[in-house]
Amino acid sequence: MNNYTQIKLYALLLVASLFLTAQPAFATKRVALVLGNATYQNAPLLPNPANDAGAIAATLRAAGFDVVDSRLNLAATDMKRALRDFADQARDADIALVYYAGHGIEIDGTNYLIPTDARLERDTDIYDEAFSLDRVLMAIEPARQLRVVIVDACRNNPFADTMKRTVASRSISRGLARVEPTVSNTLIAFAAKAGLTALDGNSQNSPYAAALVKYIAKPGLDLRRAFGFVRDDVLQATGNRQEPYVYGSLGGEDVALVPAPKAVEPTPAAANPQSEVRRDYELALQLNNKAALGAFLTQHPDGYYASLAKLQLNQIEAEEARVAATEKARQAQQQQARLASEGALRAEQEKAAADLKAAEDARIAAERTKLAAQQQAADAERKRTTSEGSISTALTRNKAAIDNSTTVSPPPAAVAAQSDTDTKVAALSAGPQQQADPARADIPQADLARSVQSELSRVGCFTSAVDGEWNAASQRSLSLFNRHAGTKFDAKLASLDALDAIKLKSSRVCPLVCERGYKADGDQCSKITCAEGSFLNDDNECEKRRGKKPVANRNTGERATRADRPARERFAPAAEAPAPRRQATAKGSSGSIYCDQHICRQVNRGCRLEYRGGGGPGGNTGNVEVCN
Repeated sequence: MNNYTQIKLYALLLVASLFLTAQPAFATKRVALVLGNATYQNAPLLPNPANDAGAIAATLRAAGFDVVDSRLNLAATDMKRALRDFADQARDADIALVYYAGHGIEIDGTNYLIPTDARLERDTDIYDEAFSLDRVLMAIEPARQLRVVIVDACRNNPFADTMKRTVASRSISRGLARVEPTVSNTLIAFAAKAGLTALDGNSQNSPYAAALVKYIAKPGLDLRRAFGFVRDDVLQATGNRQEPYVYGSLGGEDVALVPAPKAVEPTPAAANPQSEVRRDYELALQLNNKAALGAFLTQHPDGYYASLAKLQLNQIEAEEARVAATEKARQAQQQQARLASEGALRAEQEKAAADLKAAEDARIAAERTKLAAQQQAADAERKRTTSEGSISTALTRNKAAIDNSTTVSPPPAAVAAQSDTDTKVAALSAGPQQQADPARADIPQADLARSVQSELSRVGCFTSAVDGEWNAASQRSLSLFNRHAGTKFDAKLASLDALDAIKLKSSRVCPLVCERGYKADGDQCSKITCAEGSFLNDDNECEKRRGKKPVANRNTGERATRADRPARERFAPAAEAPAPRRQATAKGSSGSIYCDQHICRQVNRGCRLEYRGGGGPGGNTGNVEVCN
């Protein structure tokens, strides 16, 4: 064989190897967007959407989805960005799925998903503050094989009661309206029948979400049958009060979100009698809630993995106790502040201080219990990982010794499962504390500073940009919070204690400061408008303008011109001098003079004057001539 033939053979082998290694690229690409809106700014808190979204996201990740984008409590801007980003992910995907849990509303036959910052004061606000279901369908339309939208938003909507109708004939429904997809191979699943509301249930997850987690990702299960099983479970759980519905149609072939597993040769893991129990435990560990761990303990009450599940359950219960103790301490602090502001009796204030101290002690004890439970669970998981790794290595070496002439590679499915297990265990061992309580985790200083800045901005003490830079403006803001909240945190550094204290404040702490020309009006600055004849003075208040005082002319020798004289003097008419009265004389008179309003004359002889009242100017005659 010459050199040319050898080179040609090597080239063919290289092309064949590249072709074989590139085969997985032609596998089905699956992407999902999971949204959960629970904390609404203008509506009561929803108890389940955050938990439901977390359970669905964990299920899809365990099912091997290539992309699972999970987001919680999105305002309108964030929700728009999430849909836009997911549209880019769906453009080259085969299967695209969107799950939404939160508030939804139907107006004039159109369904809308409501962000957390929506107000919806009138019915026309829905077009500006919410997202129609058509907008979601548009985001997943580019997917090549299957498009699925699951809407768990058929709840009792508080916006429908307070919303003003601009048109009396416009219909507003509490549930959602029936829809028919216009694109083929598209399914739209509602948690309840059109026009009806769904139930949240009494557990951590709603009945609809719990059924979805149970069936949606079963390998090889046709999607239509999966939603049928979900319907049956929800009807049974709610006493036939809630019936999920699915709209759209698919072809005659089975369509599953997770393909059926291919038959593979038995692996060392399959020979282990505890492998099934281990898989159930790892699924419960991935969901990481009391319902999943309780179900596992019901099915496997004894054994090694049951002990591990109990440790994980203790960790969750310790976290719940810590949250309750923190809330009780917050209420005790508010009670103490209220009594102090109202000037309550000294005995009442001392009792409130004692209650606050007891609540703080209970909170600290709950923190320590939680940390101890986390440490125990992490140590147990670390030992389990080490032990299972040693067993797997020993079995692999044993098989390699038997087949010493053949190199056996584990099936890709087993490699993927082992990699997923290692990832979950590593995440549990490395950061259980961060998962349970992000505020107490070892987070970077920049992220901590950004969180403190955001909370200071919420209570009105920080007005600069939230950038994570703990500069002079941030230090002044924390000092301002200390002054108005009565705290004594070190303003030179952002701390977890300061973050917790600021989070306890539910309303504005620092007074609103406005620029000149504006005044505080609630949480906003409104412009000051002065009335006509007034102006804005240096104290930022309206003041009445004063007229100009006349200035005396120093040159007394000059005579004021007509233009300099006041208008009152120029145009005032001259006063008319009273006309002199005529005086008449009588031949025979007594020498007395008598005047009336027309003439003055002498009193006739033999007559006299009598005063009858009146008199004075104006024509009233007081004296009357009387003759006998």
